[in-house]
Amino acid sequence: MAKIIVIANQKGGVGKTTTAVNLAASLAVAEKKTLLVDIDPQSNATSGIGVTPVEGRSIYEVLLGNLPISSAIVDTQMPYLWCVPSHINLVGAEIELVQVEHRERQLTEALREIRGNYDFIVIDCPPSLGLLTLNALTAADSILIPVQCEYFALEGLGQLFNTINMVKKTLNPNLDIEGVLLTMFDSRLRLSNQILEEVKRYFGDKVFKTIVSRNIRLSEAPSFGKPIILYDVVCSGTRNYMELAKEVMANNDALPVESIPQQIARQG
Repeated sequence: MAKIIVIANQKGGVGKTTTAVNLAASLAVAEKKTLLVDIDPQSNATSGIGVTPVEGRSIYEVLLGNLPISSAIVDTQMPYLWCVPSHINLVGAEIELVQVEHRERQLTEALREIRGNYDFIVIDCPPSLGLLTLNALTAADSILIPVQCEYFALEGLGQLFNTINMVKKTLNPNLDIEGVLLTMFDSRLRLSNQILEEVKRYFGDKVFKTIVSRNIRLSEAPSFGKPIILYDVVCSGTRNYMELAKEVMANNDALPVESIPQQIARQG
């Protein structure tokens, strides 16, 4: 049965899609059957993994109940990694879903069909707390929150946690926090180190040991339709997301921790 992890933060530009794509790819490299679900109308996770959206075969049709999710799953460039693509049509989905009964549970019901086929399902959300993100939180076992190392790092997180608590009370009592991931970290900057200490003080042991450093190769990879591990296997971005996958697997007892580096090295 797959562990469903949603990557969410309503603040844009925090590395949410980068994390969704590269965590999913790193889990796949460790030979975990992984499904990346893109529910962001911008479709950046879809293009970032090298998939071209096709009208009529996307998460849009799945959420509206017009297509079983198994028919929307497509292969990627990597073994063990599959994708349910987004499409620009998803822009109108929140309005269309308003009239649907149990609209917050559309993704939950869709994933029920295929959940047993994967080890991990990673969901990339839009930078908002609307109905699409609500669907993801209702379907998920846990939420991973990327936080950028910048001055307004914690801005808006209170609203996100209010939403999480609301979902736990009314829709998904088992929703847990997978962890808080610091992104775009620059050790040369005093500000980055101050944000690191502030986030650790605020979230405690929920902060991942892995920190994603600012890395130009991570920024370049999406324009080539590749996760970082296929674009530059030796850069710091690849190492960071391999370490994140290692932490996620260890936290979920998915693999004996000592065997993970050997599997990643063999795939790389």
